[in-house]
Amino acid sequence: MDDTDSALDDTAGLLGIGAFARRVGLAPSALRFYDDCGVLHPAYVDDTTGYRYYAPGQERRAALVRRLREAGVPLTDASVVLDGPRDEARAVLEAHARTARETAAAARSALQEVLEELAGGARATAAEVGGAELASAVRQVAPAAAGGAVREEFPALGCVLLELDGPEVRLVATDRYRLAVRTLRSRAGEGRPRHVLVDSREMREAAAWAVLRPEVTIEADEQGARLRSASASRELPDVAGAFPDYRMILEGLPVPRARLIADRTALRTAIAGDVRSGPVALHSDGRHLSLSAPGLAGRPQPALCTGQPLCVSFDPEVLLPALDAGVGPDVLLEISEPVQPVVVRSADQGSFTTLVMPVRHTAERQR
Repeated sequence: MDDTDSALDDTAGLLGIGAFARRVGLAPSALRFYDDCGVLHPAYVDDTTGYRYYAPGQERRAALVRRLREAGVPLTDASVVLDGPRDEARAVLEAHARTARETAAAARSALQEVLEELAGGARATAAEVGGAELASAVRQVAPAAAGGAVREEFPALGCVLLELDGPEVRLVATDRYRLAVRTLRSRAGEGRPRHVLVDSREMREAAAWAVLRPEVTIEADEQGARLRSASASRELPDVAGAFPDYRMILEGLPVPRARLIADRTALRTAIAGDVRSGPVALHSDGRHLSLSAPGLAGRPQPALCTGQPLCVSFDPEVLLPALDAGVGPDVLLEISEPVQPVVVRSADQGSFTTLVMPVRHTAERQR
């Protein structure tokens, strides 16, 4: 048998690179590139001519490579999908899908702004929510806005930040000692993301107006913001000023060292009933919770405690409103350090989060 016969035997049942490329929807140059990258090697390469041949059984892998590349998946990630464990492959694809959605959303927003400018005006951003739902969000968030001298010195802190961002409406307020964030899902939303600052007193009055209406549309444009119902509307005067970057605060929170789950009403009653002045301290040994205050010895408090032992102190005038704003019978406190903001959540409402600044523990202040 000569060399020609041997080569024919080696390529029996195989497809030349051109035929294989047509069958799987890839260009021959792409197949050569994927061979060089180690993603898709041919089944046989002629030593004399360098010509590549592919087996029919390689079609599925080639088609998967094509689909991944059409989706913009980098080859480093594509190799994990092709040859890695199933869990890692799924994680890579889910991460790429998230990135693709975010990129597409940013592109749509940018293009929409250009189209609006070309049209000679900006379209209003709108979001539709339930009137009672909006009123409830204002009730939870507005108490965190600053009052008195702080409001006079920093007018933005006396406001509620109202953000319209696609399918979400966010209400945010802070007086620097407490930060409250409530997210609502919009039933219908349109326009580019916008935000307005509304005086907290004005926002409370708007909430009283909205609670009587089944559906309310929140609109914002270059002229300001307003609430609309089927039969009436109400302006939301915009306050000039820069609101603190609350996202940076939330994203910068350390990992919690301890979590306390307590009866919200019982905890509030214990603090309000026993504490007359000065800070209240929450002590946890990792299993049990107790309260203490100046002139008040440690008193056990029913709670589920996990994590490391700690002691964190609060000004009752700051902590009590955070407990009042919660929903449901339980309250969850996530604590990282005694001097870092404490996250206060409700098991019955994940869309509302409060941060409360602790104060220095009484024993430390007396040193």
